[in-house]
Amino acid sequence: MYRNIYNFITDWKNETEGTVKVFSLITEETRQVKIHEHVRSLERLAWHLTQTITEMGHKAGLFPVDHLENSPTPESISELVSTYQDYCEQLSKAVNSKWTNSSLEDKVNMYGEEWEKGKILQVLIIHQTHHRGQMTVIMRMLGLPVPGIYGPSKEEWANMGMQAME
Repeated sequence: MYRNIYNFITDWKNETEGTVKVFSLITEETRQVKIHEHVRSLERLAWHLTQTITEMGHKAGLFPVDHLENSPTPESISELVSTYQDYCEQLSKAVNSKWTNSSLEDKVNMYGEEWEKGKILQVLIIHQTHHRGQMTVIMRMLGLPVPGIYGPSKEEWANMGMQAME
C-alpha cells in the first residue's frame, strides 16, 4: 500500500513507460489476434488497462466521470497508446492535486469493499503489471519482439551481443 504520493507518482511514471513500450510493439496485424478462445487479444488487454484508469479513478473520486466507460476501442494502436498516455497523466495529476500523504489512509468504497486510497494506488500498479505480463507472453507467441521492462529482454540481450539465460 502506498503511504506517499511522490512514491506512487514515481512508480506510476515508470510503469506507464513500460506499458507504452509493450503497447507500441503491437502491430495492426496482430492487435486483434486471439491465440486461444479463453485469452484476450492484445488490443483488448491494452484497452482494458486504459479503461481501468478512468474506471478506478472515477470510483476513487479522482475523476468526476468515467470518460471511457462503454467507449469503443480506438481504431489504431497509436490512438490507443495516446489515449492511455493521456489518462495516465490525468490520473497522476489528479492524485497529486486531490490527495495528500495523510489522506492515503482514508477509505473509499471500491467494488463493494472499503479500500484505503493507498491500496487503490497499489492495485492500479499491480493490475497493470499483471496484464502487461500476459501481453508479453501473447506477444512472444505471435512472434512480436518483447521489450525489457525490469531488465533486458531476450532481444535486447542479443542487441548487446550477449545471450540471454535459458
